[in-house]
Amino acid sequence: MKRTVALFLLTAILLSVFIVPASAASSWVSVYIDGEKYDGITQVKNNTTYVGIRKFATDMDKDAKVTYTSYNRTLTVKTDSLTLICRDGENYIEANGRYIYTETPLYMSNGRMYAPVIILAKAFGAKINWHDHLRGFTVTRGTGAIEGRSYREDEVFWLARIIQAESGGEPFTGKIAVGNVILNRVRSKSYPNTIYGVIFDKRYGVQFSPVSNGTIYNTPSEESIAAAKICLDGYSISTEIIYFVNPKVVSNSWASKNRPYFGTIGNHAFYC
Repeated sequence: MKRTVALFLLTAILLSVFIVPASAASSWVSVYIDGEKYDGITQVKNNTTYVGIRKFATDMDKDAKVTYTSYNRTLTVKTDSLTLICRDGENYIEANGRYIYTETPLYMSNGRMYAPVIILAKAFGAKINWHDHLRGFTVTRGTGAIEGRSYREDEVFWLARIIQAESGGEPFTGKIAVGNVILNRVRSKSYPNTIYGVIFDKRYGVQFSPVSNGTIYNTPSEESIAAAKICLDGYSISTEIIYFVNPKVVSNSWASKNRPYFGTIGNHAFYC
C-alpha cells in the first residue's frame, strides 16, 4: 500500500512518544508521579513532553546516582535495578542494555539534559497516561525497571554492519528503516530466513552492494548498533518495506518501476 512520507512520520512518532494534544502543545504540561505533582521543569518541543533526566530519575528513585561526562555529553543514571545511559542529540536512550527509540532527540538546555517523559517512564518500568482534565501525564511506578535482554551475537553483528554500510551517513530513522527491510525479508517466504542469509542472498544476483564492494565488513558505529538492536526489539517503521534505493545513484531501478512506493528517508526511497 502506498503511503506518504507524512503518514510515515506520524506513525513513527505515535509508536515512540506520546503526542501532546494540540490544546497543550504550545503551553505547559504537568507531570504527576504516583499522584504527586512533579516540580521539575517540563518542556514541550515538537509536540513532545520533555523532562530533565536528572530530576526525573531522582524523583523516581531517591537513591539514584546521576553522573555527567562532558567530553562525550553523556548522562548516566544508576539505581539498584537500572543502568540508564543518555547522550545529547541522540534519538534513543540505553536502558539495561536495551535501546529505546524516540523520534525527537535528547537535548541540552541551561546545563540540563532533557528526554521525552514517555521513554524515561518506560526505562523505569512505569506506566504513563495522558489526562485532559489534568493537562498532563500521570506516571505510576511499577515493580522495577525495564528488563534487559540477550541479543543473538550474530544477528547484531550482521544487522549493524549492513545498516552501517548502507546508511552510515543517513539519519537515525533511515538506519532503522534499512534494518526493517532486512528483517522484513527474513520474515518473508520469498527470502532466506536469517539475517546473514538475506544480506548475502545471491539467488537473483547480489542484493546489497556492500557485499560486493566489501564495506559489509566495516566496523559499525554506536548508532548503527543501536538501530540494529531497536529493530531486533521489534520497533518497525513499516512491516511491508522490502526494497530501498538511492535514486541519485540508481535513477531507474527495478523497485521504483515495479513496487509500491512507501516514502523517502534521507537519500533512500523505500518500496513495499
